[in-house]
Amino acid sequence: MTGPYKINGVPLRRVNQAYVIGTSTKVDVSKVDVTKFDDAYFAKDKSASTEGEDEFFAKDAAKAAIVSDTRKADQKTVDASILKVVDATPLMKNYLGSKFSLGKYDKPHKMIF
Repeated sequence: MTGPYKINGVPLRRVNQAYVIGTSTKVDVSKVDVTKFDDAYFAKDKSASTEGEDEFFAKDAAKAAIVSDTRKADQKTVDASILKVVDATPLMKNYLGSKFSLGKYDKPHKMIF
């Protein structure tokens, strides 16, 4: 799942289907090269989970937020190919950038997107 990051701030990541809202809107992403994105690409580093309590609290918070240069480059390439499709469809940027929220009397099972 990805943004494009410039439009809605969603980075390239794997997302559980329970957190995704299905819509009838279709974006053709068949020309996007996703051959390098497999389970190993999204796997977490195993060495980080074996640290003890002292190492966990001593870790610098800014150090954990650093994104690798390869991930940044992958994000840019995927975003560029998706933006080509999004730019061809009128109002698609506004649709992808809008926030979804429900009000008190909204019935999501009766909504059509």
